[in-house]
Amino acid sequence: MTDAEFVRHEPCNNCGSSDANSLYTDGHYFCFSCQTYTPAEGINLISQSQMTTNVTLRGSPERLNKRRLSEKTCQFFRIYRDGDTLRFPYFTSDGVLQGVKIKTKKKIFHYEGVSTDTLFGQHLFPTSGKRIVITEGELDAASCYEAMPGWPMVSLPHGAASAKKDIQKQIPLFQGYDTIVLFFDQDDPGRKAAEEACSVLPPGKVKIARLEGFKDASEALQANDAEAIRKAIWEAKPFRPDGIVDGKSLLEIVTTPQTPFDHEYPFQGLNQKLHGIRYGELTTFCAGSGSGKTSIIRHIATDLLNKDEHVGILELEASNRRTALGLMSTAVGKNLILGEHEEEELKSVFERTIANWDLYLFDGFGSFDPDIIYNRIEYLATGLECRVVFLDHLSILLSGLDGDERRMIDTTMTKLRSLVERTGIALFLVSHLRRATNDRNSHEEGGRVSLSNLRGSHSIAQISDSVVALERDQQADSERSFTTVRVLKNRYSGETGVACELAYDLNTCRFKEHEATPEFNPNTDF
Repeated sequence: MTDAEFVRHEPCNNCGSSDANSLYTDGHYFCFSCQTYTPAEGINLISQSQMTTNVTLRGSPERLNKRRLSEKTCQFFRIYRDGDTLRFPYFTSDGVLQGVKIKTKKKIFHYEGVSTDTLFGQHLFPTSGKRIVITEGELDAASCYEAMPGWPMVSLPHGAASAKKDIQKQIPLFQGYDTIVLFFDQDDPGRKAAEEACSVLPPGKVKIARLEGFKDASEALQANDAEAIRKAIWEAKPFRPDGIVDGKSLLEIVTTPQTPFDHEYPFQGLNQKLHGIRYGELTTFCAGSGSGKTSIIRHIATDLLNKDEHVGILELEASNRRTALGLMSTAVGKNLILGEHEEEELKSVFERTIANWDLYLFDGFGSFDPDIIYNRIEYLATGLECRVVFLDHLSILLSGLDGDERRMIDTTMTKLRSLVERTGIALFLVSHLRRATNDRNSHEEGGRVSLSNLRGSHSIAQISDSVVALERDQQADSERSFTTVRVLKNRYSGETGVACELAYDLNTCRFKEHEATPEFNPNTDF
């Protein structure tokens, strides 16, 4: 589309509409009915703002019986009948006639003179007041005036398609009114136009009229139901943009019983801290390299799959073969990843596990386009009804982006949060930690983890509902090689601190839970 000016309405050869095809000064056409764009053919029309054609009113203001418009109303708006056509004059704000929109019996519209930026009827009313009503068409404005004489009623010059643009040109006028009622047609184009117009009108002043049983005000008046028009205007509801909710409407939400959790964690200590797994929450697991993040995620996933949950897993750093074998190993308590195993054994385990699970994996190893990942997560949630999704891990996802890391993390976390809100899934995210500045406190040697250790800490910590850290000294003797599970953030209850200690058995690919060793507290332990 271009910045060319509108010239006139014409019939559309594509859809057959009699008046939806609009001609512009650069010679192109655009049909607002079938959305067909016809490029210009080297024609450059004279701008309407440059036209100097003298225009006069022809015909007379007569009662329109079919429309139930009185001669008085037609005289007020100077709606003239000229044979089988109706003529709607457009005046400047100071009352100078500039153009006339002409409507034929076959509903074909065209202009004589200049199509102004003013609204139909605008010159008839003051520039300030309590209430002004805007309709889509001239006859609708006249119908509203017939039902409520004396009240400011105006209409758009080019219908719903140009509502936002036409209204935007008259913002100074609307600022002078306490209430602005949009009385557009009760169809999808009308509702869309109203929403678009609200975005440029003064906040807090706009109300939307709802007309029960009729398409528009003219149709209601033809049915002799002026009361429906009055009711629609007086009972128009304040426009609220998406995201704004009246607190009074929350009674059902706050009184509807909800279970405190949807699933339990397989580790009692973690379960006690976080009070279970809940749909609609984003939980981040973080640790240093080689600290067991993927293993604990697989353990949780396996537990959920055995409870007949629909689970989606995106392990961006592992092949689906390795992921599947890892899940199978955890399920049966035997390491099927290391060493060689007979085909029949693998088939047997597969039939007992994956063949019975509602499990879906992402077959995209090495493909890290973030938009593809977001799309696949949404498909897992909406198309395959996965209520729990695991994404391992954040750093790989960021590798598909260019730019400042902190900003990339902010963008990614925001999009993941939006996915959770939109789909209602429980999303588990795996994240690496920043490299420790002090080697003695490195995360690979069991250094204590805090929220400040998270990469892009502000967005990960703020957007996640829960953050769980894993601490393990990878150089410790196997007998003392415990993984400390520490809750760093817990939006649900606020409880943080050490949840439990886990010992990983390489032979079974399972964790065994130990009661956490009480942490030294210098304030109480002396």
